Amino acid sequence: MRFNTIAEYHENFVDVGFDRRGVFSSMKITAPDNFNFAYDIIDKFAEMEPNRPALVWTNGADERRFTYGDLSRLSNQAANLFAAEGIKKGDKVMLVLKRHYQFWFALLGLMKLGAVAIPATHLLTEKDFSYRFKNAEVVGIVATGANPEVAEYVDLAEKELGVSLKAKLIANGEVKQAGWKNFDELIDSQPDTFQRVENTADDMVLLYFTSGTTGYPKMVTHGHRYSLSHLQSGMWQNLQPDSLHLTIADTGWAKAVWGKFFPQFLFGAQVFVYDFERFVAEDILRVIEKFKVTSFCAPPTMYRFFIQEDLSKYDLSALKYTTTAGEALNPEVFEKWKKQTGKMIMEGFGQTETVIMLANLPGTTPKPGSLGKPLPLYNIDLVDADGNSVKDGENGEIIMRETGNGRKSDGFTPGYYKNSEMDDKLWEGGVFHTGDVAWRDEDGFYWYVGRNDDVIKSSGYRIGPFEVESVLMTHPAVLECAVTGADDPVRGKVVKATIILTKGYAPSPELAKELQAHVKKNTAPYKYPRIVQFVDELPKTISGKIKRAEIRERDNSN
Repeated sequence: MRFNTIAEYHENFVDVGFDRRGVFSSMKITAPDNFNFAYDIIDKFAEMEPNRPALVWTNGADERRFTYGDLSRLSNQAANLFAAEGIKKGDKVMLVLKRHYQFWFALLGLMKLGAVAIPATHLLTEKDFSYRFKNAEVVGIVATGANPEVAEYVDLAEKELGVSLKAKLIANGEVKQAGWKNFDELIDSQPDTFQRVENTADDMVLLYFTSGTTGYPKMVTHGHRYSLSHLQSGMWQNLQPDSLHLTIADTGWAKAVWGKFFPQFLFGAQVFVYDFERFVAEDILRVIEKFKVTSFCAPPTMYRFFIQEDLSKYDLSALKYTTTAGEALNPEVFEKWKKQTGKMIMEGFGQTETVIMLANLPGTTPKPGSLGKPLPLYNIDLVDADGNSVKDGENGEIIMRETGNGRKSDGFTPGYYKNSEMDDKLWEGGVFHTGDVAWRDEDGFYWYVGRNDDVIKSSGYRIGPFEVESVLMTHPAVLECAVTGADDPVRGKVVKATIILTKGYAPSPELAKELQAHVKKNTAPYKYPRIVQFVDELPKTISGKIKRAEIRERDNSN
């Protein structure tokens, strides 16, 4: 793989190796103790090639373009603005900016100041803000003006807690409440130079609230060194210096820095941002065509909607590479996308605590529906309930073992903020438990089964929901589905399929029987869904993942 001068610069911080086939095979972080992504990558790239394109933003009506020089200058102005508002090194600042271009220089400005950014979704309510303000000791926020209720909820949370944030800034909209200031107006008045604030590579720079299946969100932290680990994410995305990469994720989610920030800028590539209000498959395809996007990543849910479109209507010839993560990809979706576009979907797997852990890499032939193989930064294995490694073909939990580099593992969270109990369990026995179940084939590919708590135990069988869902997805009537376990007095649990139908199909007992027979024919008969429910929509997290736990709770409460 060849890089131009700007993309070769990361060799000062990371050693990367390739096997004889040219496939990414090794990686070691060699960053200095004072590494800071904003200074040592963005500012340095701006110094070498200030006019190099870095960011293309559109909301469908307007368009903005930024170079590496622009990002360097604007992040200096953002750092000066935050400092003027009383933000200092170590302070926690929330960024609730959807897909607005202000997110990029706001985050870089906080990095330069040595502050900690907390990206968050605009769908939070008063209760959510109160929880975050209190537990993360938040002192400032930059909020979207496109959704005025965000500022209203912030004010209510302040009142409830009896606190006053140092800085309350509105971006991409008008200031409509007392106590708030306009980020866009103020940043223009700030100096465009900034004196470097020294930090260590392990100082906290990001904090994410992650939702689990139970309990309150955890606070996952990452230091400056974490950004360099995302070179591994960029290898998975097959980024090149001339890439124009679109990842769908909202900036409130950790996936955004995987697909809209660290990997792309490490390669000197361009980030493409489509700032939309509501997902419409046709609109996404139109912007990919219009702006000639070359590299694309979206969750499987969105690919399911893309393949329902007539893709021949769109010129996707500039699109060279497509990837997916966030939930498992059904093989049927892979095959239909490939048939219509000629592109394979290269699946990957990771968590908020990590960068990409398992993936189908460029230069390899993916197996449709597989998560791929373990990547170099991590020591991955599958274990049973007693912690013993399982054989190929057997289900086991995906775990990570310590790599012994003094930091447990590069590209991994140093811990959960203000939660010593969880920190103690994080590497208990030298192992990190993901909570995800998979099996490994004889070629070393990992195949997703489901979350530990999603696996269905019925009449002595252990049934992974994803396998049944994948079979159902091969039927033309099924647009989306969720497979869960429903209580049964005889079997303990039975398989239930909750299904959204494609256009042209209507719910009926006959169709339910047809789908049951389809599953029996295409997988072990004991896995077929004894209950079939047709619905108009499935409960999902705001990041697009199906909430199987909510379906189970609803069923079992009836």
